[in-house]
Amino acid sequence: MIYFLTVNYYSTNLIAKLISSLPRDKKLGFQVIIINNSCDDNSIVSLKDENVIILNATKNLGFGNACNLGLKFIYAQEPQAIVWIINPDAYLIESDLEKVQSFFKSYPEISILGTIIHTPADEVWFAGGYFNVKTGEISSRNFFTEQNQDYIKCDWITGCSFIINLSNFGKCPLFDPAYFLYYEDFDFCQRYTQQGHLIAVTQKFGVIHQPSSITNKYVFRKIKNSTYGYLLSLDRYTNQLVFSLRLTRLFFYALFLMFIKPQIGLGKIYGVFLYFWKRGNE
Repeated sequence: MIYFLTVNYYSTNLIAKLISSLPRDKKLGFQVIIINNSCDDNSIVSLKDENVIILNATKNLGFGNACNLGLKFIYAQEPQAIVWIINPDAYLIESDLEKVQSFFKSYPEISILGTIIHTPADEVWFAGGYFNVKTGEISSRNFFTEQNQDYIKCDWITGCSFIINLSNFGKCPLFDPAYFLYYEDFDFCQRYTQQGHLIAVTQKFGVIHQPSSITNKYVFRKIKNSTYGYLLSLDRYTNQLVFSLRLTRLFFYALFLMFIKPQIGLGKIYGVFLYFWKRGNE
């Protein structure tokens, strides 16, 4: 069984498009789990049917915590399942789920799999995550140099299209609740890589994604949360020198942005203060 797990935050129309990109043949064995992170969004109920389950959060849990709610639910149902976490503003390029099932039969050693992601203009938006522990660089790049490569090992996978092979985990894998939004996917991959799990990206199937079509509506919150998640990740997975240098550069860049892009600059500064406030209250 393949479970598609997505998080709703006032995005019913987008999720309807995602669902419409899934196979019409219900015999292929899939289910959609929607975590409703916007409690007053009653429109999401219109998407419910025998293949779509809606789980209501008590409040906006953030991305990782909302996914945890779904992961626990799925793991209790079927601990050998394939879970495809997918953004509500993404949809499948093609609905051949047999490709996904046969892929994991051929490569059962892969625990966490990302897919190639294109924009609506057919540009590659994501094809593998890179991390340099010596410099603190966290970036994405196109890892594919040949068309016939089934998969490539990489350092992290974006939560936009994030497939978990539950059968490789002794207990339910979860995102760290310390992250609200942004970099929880990076942290997830780093933690489970350290436990010996294989992280990879494939170009055999993928999704189309409209980048930041939801979060760009909330620029200040987006920058604040991404800055906090970035600093938390650097603190955990680099050394003190790298962290200090990147923090200093980030802070002075934020001050500069205050004059030309105040929402972004202020968001970065708030993200820095949020990081130190939470660290001081640990």
